[in-house]
Amino acid sequence: MANLPEAFAKSEKKRLKIGHTCITWRTFPPKPGTHDDTLNLALKDISAEGFWNFETFTQDIADWDERDQLAPLIAQYGVPLLSAYTAVDVLNPANRKDEIARLTKECQVVKKYHGSYIVLQVNHIDSATYNFKDHRDDIVSGLNDYASVITDLGLQTGLHQHTSTAVESQDEVYAVMDAVNTEKMKFAPDIGQLQKGGADPVKVVKDFLPILTHMHLKDYKGWQYYEGYCPLGMGKVDIPAILEMVDSHGLITGVMVELDPSVNGPMTPLETAKTSKAYLEKMGYKFKS
Repeated sequence: MANLPEAFAKSEKKRLKIGHTCITWRTFPPKPGTHDDTLNLALKDISAEGFWNFETFTQDIADWDERDQLAPLIAQYGVPLLSAYTAVDVLNPANRKDEIARLTKECQVVKKYHGSYIVLQVNHIDSATYNFKDHRDDIVSGLNDYASVITDLGLQTGLHQHTSTAVESQDEVYAVMDAVNTEKMKFAPDIGQLQKGGADPVKVVKDFLPILTHMHLKDYKGWQYYEGYCPLGMGKVDIPAILEMVDSHGLITGVMVELDPSVNGPMTPLETAKTSKAYLEKMGYKFKS
């Protein structure tokens, strides 16, 4: 907590209502013909710890919707859906029409459950052969097209840079965000992945604060668990500096604590959520009782 400015630490006017993503509980898009019931476990723990809302994959929301089980699940635990996460193809323009059709259906389901934000990840790539400059124009045009579809449906959206994808490094983030139509395509970073990818997350957040509308709140320390990530306060990310900027700016719609799942991790998903919550409570953030 040494980096936390004293005035911010003492302030009672914290505006952020912090939620949690469900991936920590291994909630992933279900494989065709199967159902992923880990969302039940995730919402049980997220609700018990008083997080304000949740995020999961659009495909997971659609799966529960098709079974008519999502509304009862949300009602049971009393934690609302805020945002949904999906990956889009920006490298192959020939696929864009099909991608738009899929994205439109996913957005409609998210709206049905009162979600308001679509977090966009782009294609995974082979870093040994991928050349960003060769694809920059397609990435920008693709994101602009997808953002138009999403915002026309009344939702917000932002680019979520991600390790091993077509937009990962700090230079790639700047090249894309400086070129897209930021009236519709905003920025939705993962600060832990910025750290892991070699960027300075404090600088990136500061530079894009006027268009930063959603964020995954993640810490990173490079150990053998959780893909190198860790519960908040245990790693290298200057979370206090970032939260001070984001909370003071006031434009953000959602902040989601996130931690990747881990085989034989030292903590259960619930224990990691408790650890991150305790760290945030020391900064003055409130949770539902």
